[in-house]
Amino acid sequence: MTHTERHSGTAGGTTPRLPLHGRVAVVTGASSGIGAATARVLAAAGADVAALGRRADRLEALAKERVDADTGGTIVPVPVDVRDLVAMRHAAGVVHERLGAVDLAVASAGVMLGGAFEQAQTVEWDRMLDVNLTGLLYTGRVFVDDLLAAAAAGRPADLVHIGSLGGQRPFPGWSVYCATKAAVAHLSRGLRAELGPRGVRVANIEPGVTLTELGDDMHDPASREQLAAMRTANTPLSAEDVAAAVGHAVAAPAHVNFAELLLVPTGQG
Repeated sequence: MTHTERHSGTAGGTTPRLPLHGRVAVVTGASSGIGAATARVLAAAGADVAALGRRADRLEALAKERVDADTGGTIVPVPVDVRDLVAMRHAAGVVHERLGAVDLAVASAGVMLGGAFEQAQTVEWDRMLDVNLTGLLYTGRVFVDDLLAAAAAGRPADLVHIGSLGGQRPFPGWSVYCATKAAVAHLSRGLRAELGPRGVRVANIEPGVTLTELGDDMHDPASREQLAAMRTANTPLSAEDVAAAVGHAVAAPAHVNFAELLLVPTGQG
């Protein structure tokens, strides 16, 4: 079975069309966690997915998962650092060459680094600002023309940000991280007002406590312990839970936008 047959659902004339058939997606932060899970969900739903991230070996492994799949789209690995605008523009060119114009962009790359304000390492603040906000801005900027063109042609067009419950609620010891996610929340509202009237859906998916490798590399040991305790106090979300929410949102009819979706473990309240 060729990829065209698999993706189009024409093999034998019996396979139903998948909900994201024909769409071209980009997912940042796809080396692990929510980004990798989202790339899998979108590809399984029929989209061809460019998986962007810094760890090329993990992206290659992710892409190979789709090689023997009977249905769905492909995953193409595109190693890049979202903090580098020149590199992101080059990555966009690679995506266009390999898959074509993009109509679905998920900005999932992020870092979560805690610490009391008076003790935290400012280099970690810089890193969170660079990835959580600047990298997210660059992702939208390099693909927004594609999204606007898709919308102008009457096709669905989505820009999805992966925010955080921390953008809505204060968590002591995580003030700078929460500030970056609050910025993402307000940016999403602004872009929704700017791009929504032109047919581009802008959504902000805000997970609560989620079990991923996020936070594993933070410097402050007390924050690592606090995060571990939050993840064991209740059954946390999984990366797949969040990815499923993204997949549901972008598969909705084009006139329906899950603009702000707060997704929390039941026990977190």
